Amino acid sequence: MAKDADLTIDQLAQRTGMTVRNLRAHQSRGLLPPPEVRARTGFYGEAHVARVELIKELQADGLPLDFIKRMVEQNARSAPELLRFIRAAHEPFGDEQPAILSVAELGELFGGEDPELLTKAEKLGLVRPLGDARYEVVSPRLIEAGRALGELGISGEKALEVVGRLRRQLDASTKTFIELYLQEIWQPFDRDGRPEERWGEVYAAMERLRPLAADAVLAMFQIAMSEAVEKSFGKLLAEQAGERRKKGGRRKGG
Repeated sequence: MAKDADLTIDQLAQRTGMTVRNLRAHQSRGLLPPPEVRARTGFYGEAHVARVELIKELQADGLPLDFIKRMVEQNARSAPELLRFIRAAHEPFGDEQPAILSVAELGELFGGEDPELLTKAEKLGLVRPLGDARYEVVSPRLIEAGRALGELGISGEKALEVVGRLRRQLDASTKTFIELYLQEIWQPFDRDGRPEERWGEVYAAMERLRPLAADAVLAMFQIAMSEAVEKSFGKLLAEQAGERRKKGGRRKGG
């Protein structure tokens, strides 16, 4: 073990904010390397601290312990790089900062304090409850778009319905980009044994994926929107022209 192994398990618990019981459980599962034993006392070092912090970060992201174990076993020496990559992968894809609003303020945006609308917004991932009647608005820009729709006479319920449909459609788009990244960047890196000198390259590729994905989705949306408007209004105008011709024919026949 490293020479800096000078922390007892109680001190490791205080240092990392984790209970002794959980530390022992992680050790029994093979998540935490065994301590250096001196005079029948186990001592832990900075490598243990880094491993515990990594486990906490991965758990906070909702990853199960068996998956975490596989990750740390496969790349134990690159824990800082792995943690940096995971943080980058979980950062919001964009520069928008969340906002904190009260229930009353959200009610104004939705056109009334309807609990059902707030529940729908929460299920869609638009807001997160913080307690004390406060919510974190993940995308103020999207909420503002909903408010603008309200000014056009569209109800909050209808706006959320549209957002829900968009979310389902965009899930497929985002999955396409993630699968592209995994197949072309991550899997070749993983097959090569995740060499330390290439972590920067993999991290940079994830960072570049963000604006590229957003730009591609926006560009395709603009093309699709233009075509949809042209087809829909073209059809509507043609139908209206046909109706006028029919009416004109009936008047002449009469």
